[in-house]
Amino acid sequence: MSEDDKKTASGGKLFPSFDADSVQPYIVKDPEAMAMNFARTLENLGKAASAWLAPRERGERVDPVADPATDMIKTMSRVSEYWMSDPKRALEAQTQLMGSFFNVWTRSLSRMSGEAAADETVKKEKRFADEDWQRNPFFDFLRQVYVTTSDWAEKMVEEAEGLDPHTRHKATFYVKQIMAALSPANFVATNPELYRETVASSGANLVKGMALLAEDIRAGGGELRLRQTDATKFAIGVNIALTPGKVIAQSDVCQVIQYEPATDKVLKRPLMICPPWINKFYILDLNPQKSFIKWCVDQGHTVFVISWVNPDERHRDKDWTAYAREGIDFTLETIEKATGEKDVNAIGYCVGGTLLAATLALHAKEKNRRIKTATLFTTQVDFTHAGDLKVFVDEEQLAALEEQMSKDGYLQGSRMATAFNMLRASELIWPYVVNNYLKGQVPMPFDLLYWNSDSTRMAAANHSFYLRNCYLNNTLAQGKMELGGKTVSLRDIKIPIYNLATREDHIAPPRSVFLGSQLFGGPVEYVLSGSGHIAGVVNPPDRNKYQYWTGEAPRGEYDEWLQHTTENPGSWWPHWHQWILSHGDREVPARKPGGAALNAIEDAPGSFVLAKS
Repeated sequence: MSEDDKKTASGGKLFPSFDADSVQPYIVKDPEAMAMNFARTLENLGKAASAWLAPRERGERVDPVADPATDMIKTMSRVSEYWMSDPKRALEAQTQLMGSFFNVWTRSLSRMSGEAAADETVKKEKRFADEDWQRNPFFDFLRQVYVTTSDWAEKMVEEAEGLDPHTRHKATFYVKQIMAALSPANFVATNPELYRETVASSGANLVKGMALLAEDIRAGGGELRLRQTDATKFAIGVNIALTPGKVIAQSDVCQVIQYEPATDKVLKRPLMICPPWINKFYILDLNPQKSFIKWCVDQGHTVFVISWVNPDERHRDKDWTAYAREGIDFTLETIEKATGEKDVNAIGYCVGGTLLAATLALHAKEKNRRIKTATLFTTQVDFTHAGDLKVFVDEEQLAALEEQMSKDGYLQGSRMATAFNMLRASELIWPYVVNNYLKGQVPMPFDLLYWNSDSTRMAAANHSFYLRNCYLNNTLAQGKMELGGKTVSLRDIKIPIYNLATREDHIAPPRSVFLGSQLFGGPVEYVLSGSGHIAGVVNPPDRNKYQYWTGEAPRGEYDEWLQHTTENPGSWWPHWHQWILSHGDREVPARKPGGAALNAIEDAPGSFVLAKS
């Protein structure tokens, strides 16, 4: 070997910035063990494939005709048509990409030869946190090519002309999904951490990972049920959803829970909570330290919570009117029987808040004045700026979805869970794919992610009404929604509204919540919390996390309102409680669940919440 070759191999003068010893963790030390584990990996991969195929061969699972990939291909074809229809335009796009690749190659060669690298803005992302993404020339090159390609693909969508807003929105969303899936961080050979782990364990990580993959497909009945936490560490009513209470009433669509008092005196006006039916209510009662329900009980509220049924084929015709009548109105009647009180304060969370707002508009038509104040958590009533969930809603996709739901009478909970996870794929999908199936690691226990994976089904009529009237046609905002045989308008709602948005919300964007605030006919207190859809709501005061902003009445533009707000440290919970007290602070002796009129059916959290999809 020549002297130059020796210097090159040892990281000498030809490549002074590269430490040759750094490649040692990437060199296979035990080829025989590696080969044996690769064979075992393929065996477990075969078991995963069998777990996927078996229920389909038995006819137990039929894949939907309308696969999301079909819509993605159609959408991206529209973008491709624009660029490919003009040879000059196509050449310019290709030249731009090739030029970017050449710049990456030039920078890489410069670094390899010891020259100072040109300034490059490195995106601060967890998936590229490993030092070798920049220190190792091979992985640094892959990372730069990936980032360059991602930026180019997004730019192609932005600059494509002739796309209607919905198609452009879908294309932007799908490009992000595609690029998230193709990240070099998701593959063993192109992820330095995975590569080192595979070499160090002689592939044992892949053996265990494929075994976990097979387990998760079996757990999903032939569909991948991506595990985001160690579900074996949680049991509802044992170490989660622990606030003491009783189920005191039950209808076809819900159970009503009343919680035991924790104070000698309670507010005269009871508190009713209407959670979303697309998730289970115990997000507000994860554990005693995080429980909004327990905190309200401790502040002297008599708390009633609607626990929605996990619907099956029997509920196929239960629409929004049914959920309003047999859910909200049924709970109001139950509260009156249990406490003797007609007047209540009400809370609605997410789509539960949208249903509450629509029901309030119906009540206004019917001169029903039982609800005296309403609090809405991350609730949209105007879906103009509804975020990326609108990607999944257009006439073609809805028609296919309704056809599928008509067969079973409901939408599988996994479909909605997947849609929510796709909104944050780089956080809620791919890290778990990498850690579970490529590293072979079982996730750590995390109560919030346990709740997130505990999906529920959606009754066909209910879900169709929701998607068509809210996301597709925005009828509630326009005063055109038909509910209970009446056309309802938010302008008819005159009671005080506390409207909470969260600054990083990807489901109910704060701009969307702000716009909806202007549709009510009475006073609205718009409050903006730090963090997102869940953490911004479930933020106990004693944790002293995040912050919230308060300001004038929500009028005009969101950005202008934000410029004139007051930032307050910590949780918004005490601020909300003071708002409640400002609208009625009279107290009465504490009430036991059910009072003298109703007998307990079972202990909280009840049986409805235990039903699995």
